[in-house]
Amino acid sequence: MAVARGDEPAELVLAGGRVFSVFTKEWLDVDVAIQDGHVVGLGRYDGRERLNVEGAYLVPGFIDAHMHIESSKLTVDEFARAVLPHGTTAVIADPHEIANVLGSDGIHWLLDCCADLPLDVYVMASSCVPASRFESPRRPFTTGDIESLLRRHRTIGVAEMMNFPGVIAGDAAEMAKVSTGLTDHVDGHAPGVRGPALNAYVAAGIRSDHEATTYEEALEKRRLGMWVMLREASIARNLRDLLPLVKKFGSQWCMFCTDDREPGFIVEEGHINQMVRVAVAEGVSPEDALVMATINPATYHRLWHLGAIAPGYQADILILDDLKSFEPRQVLKRGAAPRFTKLEAPEWVRQTMHLAPVNAASFRVPAGPKRIRVIRVIPSQLLTGTEVVEPSVRDGAIVADPARDLAKIAVLERHHATGRIGLGFATNIGLKRGAYASTVAHDAHNVVVIGVDDADMAACACRLADIGGGIVVAEGGRVVEELPLPVAGLMSDQPLTAVYDRLASMERRLATMGVTMTAPFMTLSFLALSVIPELKITDRGLVDVARFELVPLGIE
Repeated sequence: MAVARGDEPAELVLAGGRVFSVFTKEWLDVDVAIQDGHVVGLGRYDGRERLNVEGAYLVPGFIDAHMHIESSKLTVDEFARAVLPHGTTAVIADPHEIANVLGSDGIHWLLDCCADLPLDVYVMASSCVPASRFESPRRPFTTGDIESLLRRHRTIGVAEMMNFPGVIAGDAAEMAKVSTGLTDHVDGHAPGVRGPALNAYVAAGIRSDHEATTYEEALEKRRLGMWVMLREASIARNLRDLLPLVKKFGSQWCMFCTDDREPGFIVEEGHINQMVRVAVAEGVSPEDALVMATINPATYHRLWHLGAIAPGYQADILILDDLKSFEPRQVLKRGAAPRFTKLEAPEWVRQTMHLAPVNAASFRVPAGPKRIRVIRVIPSQLLTGTEVVEPSVRDGAIVADPARDLAKIAVLERHHATGRIGLGFATNIGLKRGAYASTVAHDAHNVVVIGVDDADMAACACRLADIGGGIVVAEGGRVVEELPLPVAGLMSDQPLTAVYDRLASMERRLATMGVTMTAPFMTLSFLALSVIPELKITDRGLVDVARFELVPLGIE
């Protein structure tokens, strides 16, 4: 307060820049006085250190309203090192990926890791582990697990409630998760939910959604009082489709989130700054775009010390040269340059592969049905379709048929070595030979493998067991490229550039094998998620998400 009054000099003064007020959407010609990591005054100030930022734009650090660190394939310290230069200074993470593999212990470990990071990581307590009864995690979360996490510092609410059919039906177990008495802050996940069902979902106390893919869906949710998270993930690029909502009705009740963003996207295009850049290029004012990247997510998540350059707010400040590229010249975190540390994952976080023996015969599908259900991949979407086709049969078994763009897909349980395998087929992938597989398989993170040759599929699964999880590509009965992800089978212990280079090389190889879709590994991982329509697959078999039930491969 003495510095704010001008009685004492500030530790640091930023002078000469144009300061953005998120409260009025004005640009102010004022100095910014910083003391003890916080902004203490706007005006004219003396400081022990003075940084001349003449001609620059000063804006609050960007906040990712909903994301999964594990999807970056990076440990949390490497993730911080990757996104801070792009201006992301805080994220709200749902760690349900690591929760499916390591249980609540995994989230507690992650929270411990975040204590000394230059990136503010806030956690929402994972609500759906597993995402549905059709998935097989290491162990299911109980309401007690959620309550234990809610008592931790930096756990600020309950994460995306993916079992929307259960909530809408008033299922007692699901309602207990959103009514613990420890918080009333609950994120939503309601893909395609409209009408009376949506009213019931909102009435349960859920106040946000990041799954809208159309303007009409997002508008209906906003009309009912939901905060709309405009998402731009690696394969769910919904930003441009939803920006008309902002153009017509303003930036209130809207914010940005990346959800699941791979290393390539971060390296090549950025993080939240990429969303701000696209929004402005599409006709949203820089001021509205900046509000959605800063004060709106801070307000929704009740992080009252973040999201603004004003007295009492944490001094997370970006120094920008222009309002087009949104590439920071400099990032200040708590009033200083970020200082990074290196974390080491303990052995219990690394030893997570427990896969039963597998060989080519494990993937055999006996002939019999005259027609089969096939998962139709939809480019750049988490949604899938359903096709019904006549199977290709050879030697008494249903086989992949590259000529018809028909690949075999399998999910193998890997937490308890049960030997359980779900088998099916998928189309619109383009794979002509070989196979590829991953232990990143939302949300239970069993082994998901897709291929046109059973021996190659088996080679993939066996290699993943050997390396502690990761992503592999096989051809000719052997693995030809791999990215080990030894941390829970989800994350590398290498820096961003190394992970990016390896994934880029593997994607180039898949292209030579015929794969046509963008983000092929991320797309593969979501084919196992049983809470996003229409047809998905888990270790228990094919899931009709609309009917919320297991369905057989064959149709008689």
